[in-house]
Amino acid sequence: MSELWLPGGALDLDDFVRRVHEQIARFAETHGLAQAMVEVELRDGARYVLDTIAPEPGHGFVTLRPHATDNGERQELIVPLASVAQIRIAPAEQEPQFGFALPDTSD
Repeated sequence: MSELWLPGGALDLDDFVRRVHEQIARFAETHGLAQAMVEVELRDGARYVLDTIAPEPGHGFVTLRPHATDNGERQELIVPLASVAQIRIAPAEQEPQFGFALPDTSD
């Protein structure tokens, strides 16, 4: 099967990412956390602790923005959603740089 199949119909990346953000916010609220740590594992075994996830550019792809590397270098990864093996949500480490930045919903 070459396409990602999701129960309930066609893949809507905006809706998927919005629901992931909602799940992260629920986890943080339920556990009384200011921020949660979000780690994505790809099917190739690579793991990234994320600052953000975005539904762009679409067409089955999402943009992952991992935390800066030890030397402060930033990167963004555009990956097919089908390459995501799991998303892990946990309490953020003591260092605030490991928290996930939820989008501002005050619009």
